[in-house]
Amino acid sequence: MRTRTFVITGLLVALLVAGFGSYYASSHPDGLQYVADRTGFGDSAKDSPTSDSPFANYDTAGVDDERLGGGLAGVIGVLLTLVIAGGVAYAVRRRTPAEAEH
Repeated sequence: MRTRTFVITGLLVALLVAGFGSYYASSHPDGLQYVADRTGFGDSAKDSPTSDSPFANYDTAGVDDERLGGGLAGVIGVLLTLVIAGGVAYAVRRRTPAEAEH
C-alpha cells in the first residue's frame, strides 16, 4: 500500500469515527466522574478555564442538535489535530543540502 493511500484512508477512518461514532458514545459519565459522584466530592469540581469555548464538553456552540454538535466537534478536532501535527512535521522535517542553500 502506498503511503499516500494509507494516510488518506487513515484520515477518512478518523473522520468517520469522530463524526458518526460519536453518535453512539455513552451519555454516562466517565470513570473518574462516576467515582467522584459516588464518593461525594463531585460537586466540589471547578469549571475548566475553557468551559465557555466553542467546543467545550464535546459539543459545538450554536448547534441545537446534541448529536450533530458532538459529531461536528469531533470532525473539527480531527482536522485541527491534522493541521497542527502536519505543521510541526513540516517545521522539523529533514532538508536536503539543496533545500538548505535556498
